[in-house]
Amino acid sequence: MRAPLGAILAGGQNRRYGGHKALAAVAGEPIVERVRRALGAVLPELVLIANEPAIYAGVGLPMRADLRPGAGVLGGILTALHWARELGRPGVVAVACDMPFLSPPLLRLLVEEAACAPMADVVAPASGNRRGVEPLCAFYGTGCIGPIEAELARGERHIVGFFDDVVVRTIPADAVRAFGDPEMLFLNVNTPEERERAERMAKEVGA
Repeated sequence: MRAPLGAILAGGQNRRYGGHKALAAVAGEPIVERVRRALGAVLPELVLIANEPAIYAGVGLPMRADLRPGAGVLGGILTALHWARELGRPGVVAVACDMPFLSPPLLRLLVEEAACAPMADVVAPASGNRRGVEPLCAFYGTGCIGPIEAELARGERHIVGFFDDVVVRTIPADAVRAFGDPEMLFLNVNTPEERERAERMAKEVGA
C-alpha cells in the first residue's frame, strides 16, 4: 500500500487564542514546525490545509483551502482526503496544527495499523476525552469521503459524527500510553494559557 498523505489542519479561526496559534512558539519553535517535524519523521509527503495561505507561506508546504468553507475540522479532513485520492493515496494521517507534543512512534503505529487493517476506514488512538478517541491525530481512508459529505449535507459538522457509518479501528489506551501521557500527546494549544502550560511541559521533559 502506498503511504498515506500527511495532512496538517490549520483552517481554524483561532478565536480563543486571539492570534494564529500554530505560529506561537513552544520551546523556541513554532508549534506548526513541531507538528511538521513529527509527521515528517513518519511520512514522505506532507500538505497543509489552510484558509489563509499568506500566513502559512513560511511553512513551505503545499497548501489548499477548505473545499467546503465553514465546515470546520471535518471540512479540512474532507479536503485532505480529496487531495489524497487525486494522488492515488489510500488516505491521510490528519493532525491538528496546534499539537506541540505529537509522537512520531505513535504516528508510525497509525500508519502500520492502517496498512494491516485495510478494511478500516479510520484508525484513531484511544483518548480520555469525551469522544473516546483522538480524531485530530488519526488515519482517515478515502472511503470516508462519501460519509463525510453526507454528514455535511445533513448540516452536521461533528468530527466523529460519521464514525457510525464507517469501520473504525481504535488503538487501545494501554498502547497509546506506551508513547506518553495522552494529556500531553494530544494537548491542543487553543488559548495563551494552554501555550504557557505547553511551555512548562516542554521544560519538564526537555521536549
